[in-house]
Amino acid sequence: MSWISRVRNVLALAPRKETPDNLWHKCKGCGTMVFTKELEDNQYVCPHCDHHERIGPALRFRYLFDQGSYTVLQSPRTLDDPLKFRDQKPYPARLKAARAATGESDAFLNASGTILGHRAVIGVQDFAFMGGSMGQAVGEAFIAGVEAAIGARAPYIVFTASGGARMQEGILSLMQMPRTTVAIEMLHDAGLPYIVVLTDPTSGGVMAAYAMLGDIQIAEPRATLAFTGRRVIENTIREKLPDDFQTSEYYREHGLVDRVEHRKDLREVLGRVIGLLCPGTLAA
Repeated sequence: MSWISRVRNVLALAPRKETPDNLWHKCKGCGTMVFTKELEDNQYVCPHCDHHERIGPALRFRYLFDQGSYTVLQSPRTLDDPLKFRDQKPYPARLKAARAATGESDAFLNASGTILGHRAVIGVQDFAFMGGSMGQAVGEAFIAGVEAAIGARAPYIVFTASGGARMQEGILSLMQMPRTTVAIEMLHDAGLPYIVVLTDPTSGGVMAAYAMLGDIQIAEPRATLAFTGRRVIENTIREKLPDDFQTSEYYREHGLVDRVEHRKDLREVLGRVIGLLCPGTLAA
């Protein structure tokens, strides 16, 4: 038997070690393969190009609230399929798949806690849940977040990430636009600020509703922010739009966003803003 055959026999008998399939992550910004642990340690921001990956409510709460200070709030229950809608799949089947993938009941979640010692209620929209689309459940959760903020005498901070209204709920999804606007007015009547952090992507009905009504508008870097698609606008006005059109930086330059902040700085910035606007929110 040749030495090659002997080596093959030894290798065949040796136990194979399985390599985890999530050890590396390909950055959507620059295409570089990033070690997943390094990405997690950097709050899911690419260390090479600074691309901000999309993250959900659990990570948002962990990065923003003081450690051990927050409680996830129960979202109101709504009817799953009020219109008995069906496209390629029944709407309940889409909901079931989204819930299995995210572990959440719908696309919006609230939590109450402290940021740098100041009381705050944070609402986070999860793009992973049916594109963060706004339906009755999102509207009810938003209103519940406002009511929780009023009850706690704390600001309401919302992180938006959505493709717009949920088509499977038709007119009921569009009704959430005026309902959330009225809820924001309730917050103002109580003398409390409404702070919005726009994340990638925020568009459609959500952009037209509560995403652009903040007393302070903050955005993550290079987030796509739009009411409608770039191609639709270009075809309508018959003009070529700037390359950075519908980005956080474009909105800041044109006065639609107050600040563009890196994810690692958001906790500090929000804590300072709350301290200035609501000095009475400092927890005992």
